[in-house]
Amino acid sequence: MADRRTVMLSAGEASGDLHGETLCRALRALEPTVKLVGMGGPRMAAAGMEVVADPTHHAVVGLTEAVGRVPALYGAYRALLRRIRAQRPDALVLIDFPEFNMRLGRAASRAGVRVVYFVPPQVWAWRPWRARRIARFATRVLTVLPFEREVYDAVEAAVEYTGHPLLDVLPLDMTRDHARERLGLDPAVAVIGLLPGSRRKEIARLLPAMLEAASKLAAGDPRRRFLLGAAPTVNATAMAAALTAAREAGGPRIDIVEGLTHELMAASDVLMIASGTATLEAALLNAPMVVCYRVSRITEWIARRLALLPWISLPNIIVRRFAVPELLQGQVGERLAPEALRLLEDSAAITAQRAAFKDIRGRLGEPGVGRRAAQAVLEVARGR
Repeated sequence: MADRRTVMLSAGEASGDLHGETLCRALRALEPTVKLVGMGGPRMAAAGMEVVADPTHHAVVGLTEAVGRVPALYGAYRALLRRIRAQRPDALVLIDFPEFNMRLGRAASRAGVRVVYFVPPQVWAWRPWRARRIARFATRVLTVLPFEREVYDAVEAAVEYTGHPLLDVLPLDMTRDHARERLGLDPAVAVIGLLPGSRRKEIARLLPAMLEAASKLAAGDPRRRFLLGAAPTVNATAMAAALTAAREAGGPRIDIVEGLTHELMAASDVLMIASGTATLEAALLNAPMVVCYRVSRITEWIARRLALLPWISLPNIIVRRFAVPELLQGQVGERLAPEALRLLEDSAAITAQRAAFKDIRGRLGEPGVGRRAAQAVLEVARGR
């Protein structure tokens, strides 16, 4: 056991925990004796990683909103850095979460630890100078979107395109009928899915508008069914209380779905969905959607001045056009119901979205992403 390798991983949000789980399982499959340790959530823990810190249940959205997390994250950073200096892992794998992970990566590199960045920052969306900084400390960058490689090639980073890790976890062959069977839904009824996000403030900003839109859609046709997907990081009890209050105020029945989010996506005729990784999941599951996003006014002001692209959702970013509608800030309350209704009633709009989703699926490569990424990580860990 003297030559047993140690790989440290660092993920700070629910999506990173999901991608980290895929990578942890692939690492163990390729090298069963590898020791996995680091920062992540319950998925990475279940995949065999010793969790030093878990910030995934306290994720926030926006720049100003992150200030309250600084003390806890600083403690996690110090704990990881102590492990790095004391144990000298063979490799450190950073998963997204750039504000934290770039700092950790630089410190690890200075300590002589080789660094791999898996799911690197979206430098193509804002703050492009981060690509050059990453190139200075990362032994290898593993990109997950097809156009990212050229960005890191341009700064002479050692880069490899692995494909998106969602390809390994999504039930890509799930049909609408099978999803509805799993959820006990009538195949003929119109189903509207509500996915307000995985962060507390995100839900607080989006759920009321989604409930209001649901009331308007139900008034147009009381036979419509509404399902709300509860992420594992949210308080389902508090969410249920919000739904009860909305129902008492005259809103429609909305059923909470836990643990079957992919089935909810595949079963829905339209989704009202928070911007984030979930929009790409929905696109890969062929689910028509209206994307919503609300942040504080300060965060909005900063983001508008730093953004390099006109789109915020991953489906639109990948196809480089507005394939799905994006509603920001005040637009969410004003246009959510009309946009969702258009998708329910306009077959041409549905067809156009699904054509874009087919294009996205073709661009993202093939499953086996976790194995390809794990092979690259182990090559770095072995000093190659």
